[in-house]
Amino acid sequence: MTVTLVVPAPITATAKRMLRANVETGAVLGARIVQTEGGNLRLLAIGIWEVPQDAYLLQRSDELVVASHGFIPPLAEIEAAGGMAIWVHTHPGDGASPRPSERDFEVDRRLSEVFRLRTGAPFYGALVLSSDGEDIRFAGHIDDGETRTSIDRLWLVGPELRLRWHDERPERPGPGAKYDRQIRAFGAHIQKVVGQLSIAVVGCGGTGSAVAEQLVRMGARKLDLYDPDHVSSSNLTRLYGSHPPDIGRAKTDVVAEHLRSIAPQAQIGTHVSAITTESVARHLMDADIVFGCTDDNAGRLVLSRFSTYFLTPVVDVGVLLTSSARGTIDGIHGRVTVLHPGGACLVCRGRVDLQRAAVELRSSAERASLAAEGYAPAMPGVEPAVVSFTSWVAAVAVSELLERLIHYGPRPVPNEILIRAHDREMSTNHAEPRAGHYCSPDGAQWGLGVTVPFLDQTWTR
Repeated sequence: MTVTLVVPAPITATAKRMLRANVETGAVLGARIVQTEGGNLRLLAIGIWEVPQDAYLLQRSDELVVASHGFIPPLAEIEAAGGMAIWVHTHPGDGASPRPSERDFEVDRRLSEVFRLRTGAPFYGALVLSSDGEDIRFAGHIDDGETRTSIDRLWLVGPELRLRWHDERPERPGPGAKYDRQIRAFGAHIQKVVGQLSIAVVGCGGTGSAVAEQLVRMGARKLDLYDPDHVSSSNLTRLYGSHPPDIGRAKTDVVAEHLRSIAPQAQIGTHVSAITTESVARHLMDADIVFGCTDDNAGRLVLSRFSTYFLTPVVDVGVLLTSSARGTIDGIHGRVTVLHPGGACLVCRGRVDLQRAAVELRSSAERASLAAEGYAPAMPGVEPAVVSFTSWVAAVAVSELLERLIHYGPRPVPNEILIRAHDREMSTNHAEPRAGHYCSPDGAQWGLGVTVPFLDQTWTR
């Protein structure tokens, strides 16, 4: 079991500010617990309450004593949110070790029962933070009163992405000479991060298969592929890894087989189904980041909500080719939209046709009945597609992941790229959530986790 603490940018900013003090500082972090389909735990951070200054009985560079009114009040709010409480404190000074002292463990023993009783949660959490330049180092654990389990990973999400490991975890083997040219470009740490990310690719057509191959060639080793379709003859011109004998096979199986030929040690999972089926969508909970390469509105709606509910970055990809009446291309459009806590969702941006999404979520018989009665919008037919254009947009999407890990681009970071290949133009933009919408920070859905129904939406029957 891997335990990952997922922290959105506003909470990360508070933690970094706490680390700038030259004395130890404390806070209570609230997090919702998600048990994933893969048997892992994800702790979704939903708020942080710093200890008020008048609650410090002792505050030095190597010791901290806090009165109960410094940590008890937030517990009721965390309980109301259905979360668990994590006691956070800092070890100040650049390069300081986050490893807890014996006194830290003694504090944990005293707080564990209080925090669990006051929140009604099965776990108490403890997190020690220190700084290493601009990066956060950490050591932490959760306990249920009997067993202590390490928090293995800290996944910091927002316009920028950071993956940190428990400071006491053994060092993983280096990436090796195979990735020497990439390491020269973005460093050994980023190479290791790419190899450790759990990535979902939804849609394994022209863009999805290209995204998956680029990720694996860059060193990604944990991928889950989702697509309900099977290979047709027209797919062979765009589907990476496909050959004529593959016609009739599941796209996910063909792509997975191809990826394993590139990286035999890669862990590639396949789901021959659409994420508009609830049982399938639940598997996304194990992903650190999702690439949305589906062309249906219902699938995009699922990913849009999922990003907010589980604090999971989503890179949504779209390609549209238009033709003149003579059958000649006159428009080549690509779009890469990055969803993360704090940015606008696909609905706010108008990238999802809600009427079509509602129809797509119905059974085939229901769709036919609605169409016959004139209540369903006309569904799009087969769209033109060319491998050079789908591959180009896929490359832009993968590059957006790298940019957010490396931070080589402009600030503030745009969250959408628009490509107009026919005009040889590319532009970027940034959109904020609509006030009160589910993706808005003032809403209650940030890090809401598992709900009934899942994602608070209707599912394909």
